[in-house]
Amino acid sequence: MMTRIAVYLSGGIADYKAVEVVRNLQKMGHEVRVGMTKNAEAFVGKQTLAALTKHPVLDDLWAEEVIHKISHIELADWSELALVVPATANIIAKLANGIADDAVSTTLLATSSPIMVVPAMNTHMWEKAATQRNLHNLEQDGILVMEPATGRLAEGYSGKGRMPEPDEISSWMADFLNKEDILKGKKIIVTAGGTIEAIDPVRYIGNRSSGKMGIAIAQEAAKCGAEVSLLVGNITAALPTDPHIKIYQTKSAREMLAKLQEIFPQNDGLVMAAAVADYHPKEYVDHKIKKNQASDNLTIELEENPDILKTIAQTKRSDQIVVGFAAETNDLLENAHRKLEKKHADFIVANDVSKNVFGSDEDQVTILSKNRENDVWPLMTKKKVAEKIVQLIADHLTK
Repeated sequence: MMTRIAVYLSGGIADYKAVEVVRNLQKMGHEVRVGMTKNAEAFVGKQTLAALTKHPVLDDLWAEEVIHKISHIELADWSELALVVPATANIIAKLANGIADDAVSTTLLATSSPIMVVPAMNTHMWEKAATQRNLHNLEQDGILVMEPATGRLAEGYSGKGRMPEPDEISSWMADFLNKEDILKGKKIIVTAGGTIEAIDPVRYIGNRSSGKMGIAIAQEAAKCGAEVSLLVGNITAALPTDPHIKIYQTKSAREMLAKLQEIFPQNDGLVMAAAVADYHPKEYVDHKIKKNQASDNLTIELEENPDILKTIAQTKRSDQIVVGFAAETNDLLENAHRKLEKKHADFIVANDVSKNVFGSDEDQVTILSKNRENDVWPLMTKKKVAEKIVQLIADHLTK
């Protein structure tokens, strides 16, 4: 399938490889247009890219031949996919922080289609805390980042930061383009973060969930073509800004259940990644509870929250899928199997949260389902776990 791809070159010695990436994309049947920074033109002439693509190269917002067309918006709207190759530390910083001070950064800021980034820089620049922070922000915003290679750098020594070979980049893009349709036309609900149960206007009962896992799953499902409803409780992770993700704030367990009962019938699947509080205060006090001078103790009576996963899964049609999570600190598989039996979910993702999982970027999970052996996944990033869970959902819905 032909895709309209905008390729953006920033200034680095790896620019000469980007020319081959453009040729590879054309050979794959895609239509390509190019934008370049002025620094990139110190390494590769824009005439070369213009000749290859049969289109003018966007490098100046104020050039006479493009100023009347609002050229950066035109290219941003035209592209179905954007590729930044090579991506220097400078353009990564601009993209991560919304800086638009030249033709390339301005066009990328106006781009609503998926963006893929191929970093290439000196290893010391790659390892810098600021660069890693910016890369983390890109991933939080749903931008795909390809890991640089380790090898000989232009400076004459080896290290991480070398741009991967053009064939590897083309294969990475092909994998993305091939998988982005596996959930096309599907509607998926994902819950994320911890619910909070108010004691008074100041205090609440909650948990340590950051929301990273649920948000990663929502972003991955959207990348794979789904329209996603993301229900978030109390989170510390940044919310995604993907136009295919609709966000609902559902702070308490009862709010989350009410929203799910409203929208689940119109959706194809639910991933219950939220850490739902088991109890809420029986009585809510509408003013701040003051310290009792006559006693050192405060007693709060709790009552059980509704079981969201069980309640929703019981209404599941045969053409829908429900994935639950079992976050345990002991007897992981025994408790997860019990949850699988009682909750009527199709899959349970079991993880041991006694090992600093909350707030971490990594997790190790085991997938449980009826009539199948436990599938133990190795320790990996939550982003990778999300990719595998979304593939699991796609396979199940296809069947």
